Amino acid sequence: MGNVAIIVKIMPESPDVDREALKAAVKAAVQVDDIREEPIGFGLVALKAAIVVPDKAGAPDEVEAALQQIEGVASAEIIESTLV
Repeated sequence: MGNVAIIVKIMPESPDVDREALKAAVKAAVQVDDIREEPIGFGLVALKAAIVVPDKAGAPDEVEAALQQIEGVASAEIIESTLV
């Protein structure tokens, strides 16, 4: 069984959310390989996290659900996935 690399777009609840604290919370919730910032507009900045999970049913959904539980996160959505 291989692994799947996923890119998750994490939208904060507002521009006032501390991005560094949010990044730390994401890293604490799941094993993250890389996090980048993507300006959206009006001061809102989304995070894009690259995460590698096992290639098994439900693994990407578990990551997405864990990220949505973080305080300050409005949404977390898998925008890309590929086998590695």
